[in-house]
Amino acid sequence: MDLELLRTFLEVNRTRHFGRSSEALHITQAAVSNRIKTLEQTLGVRLFDRNTREIHLTPEGSRLVRHAEKQIASWRAARQDVALAGSDQQLALGGSLRLWDALLQPWLHALRRRFLNLAIIAESHTPELLTRRLIDGTLDVAVLLEPAQLDTLQIKQVGTIEVICVSTRAGLGVDKALGGGYIYVDWGLSHGLEHRRTFPDAPEAALRVSQAKMALDYMLDIGGTAYLPRRMVQAHLGAGSLHEVEAAPAFERRAYATYPIRSARLEFVEECIQLIPSNS
Repeated sequence: MDLELLRTFLEVNRTRHFGRSSEALHITQAAVSNRIKTLEQTLGVRLFDRNTREIHLTPEGSRLVRHAEKQIASWRAARQDVALAGSDQQLALGGSLRLWDALLQPWLHALRRRFLNLAIIAESHTPELLTRRLIDGTLDVAVLLEPAQLDTLQIKQVGTIEVICVSTRAGLGVDKALGGGYIYVDWGLSHGLEHRRTFPDAPEAALRVSQAKMALDYMLDIGGTAYLPRRMVQAHLGAGSLHEVEAAPAFERRAYATYPIRSARLEFVEECIQLIPSNS
């Protein structure tokens, strides 16, 4: 199977648009169309429904997504393994978008300092896709806030992230902090429930973001208030550009390393997991 056909298929699935896919792949729209047609002829099925103005996957196309992702990831790992023959080991790690700035970036640096010749593949995806990659064997370990409970995966708590309420305005009380200018950072379903129980009368935030770094950059430029990891904002608190909101409770989010129970590199994976900073 030509990997370029699979890459094109995945890109069309991502954009749901042949024109945007051609721009992302730096080829003509006709080439995109021809690749999809070739792939459909090879498999003997229709992958996309083009009967409407929007492009949708057929049931057969939906089933191909997982296999295409696995093939691309496997080839990437094989290419790195061959090209970096001098490396002692290879580690494919992943994490949810919420965790990279708060926890996983320091882990990546610690891995490089500890294993100078380690070949690393680092990815950030949704928890669902990370779990699928673990099951497929294209990831060695993923760090998640709310991992799926599966018999084939080992789950180990590896860190705690303390998130505190900070603002660009000094002297704010909790009520004013959660009023105008409050930015809700999505730390997962359990955090959302705890946040609602803690602040049942708080108005709905006008701005919601999926990553703490997005909220921090916004606050430093525009101003506002948000719950952010203490480690991330410590320097800003010291410099006076951010201020901790008085009497606002802190929340703790637990991070879990998730990895296959049966793995030829289990011992090495667990050694790498030990380098994850326990508190952020």
